[in-house]
Formats: sequence, structure tokens, C-alpha cells
Amino acid sequence: MPKVKTNRAAAKRFKVSPSGKIKRGRAYKSHILTKKTTKQKRNLTKRVLVSDADMGLVKNLLGIGK
Repeated sequence: MPKVKTNRAAAKRFKVSPSGKIKRGRAYKSHILTKKTTKQKRNLTKRVLVSDADMGLVKNLLGIGK
């Protein structure tokens, strides 16, 4: 079996925590920021965990065994 290559686009978007959980950034922080509150923009900066439904797909893209 050949080695599994990491999808480089996914590697730039996701980070794996020491416990094995995968973190992602949030959307809606790039433009049209004037109508969003300061609190909303601040919370969009924080990272959140990838949902269980998407975990298998993201692990496959990152080359992590299931």
C-alpha cells in the first residue's frame, strides 16, 4: 500500500488537538462586518470542534486513520 497523502487545503484549515479532536475556524468573518455586533465578530474568531457527522471526512482528508 502506498502512503496516504494529506490534503494540503484541509491541513491549512483544521488543527488536531493533543487529545485527537479536530478544531476548525468559523465562517462569516471575512466581509460585511458593519452590521455584525462586536460580540458576534469576537465569537466568530474562536475555533470550534468539527461535528461528529463530518469527523470521518476530515480525518480522511488529513490522512488520519479511522
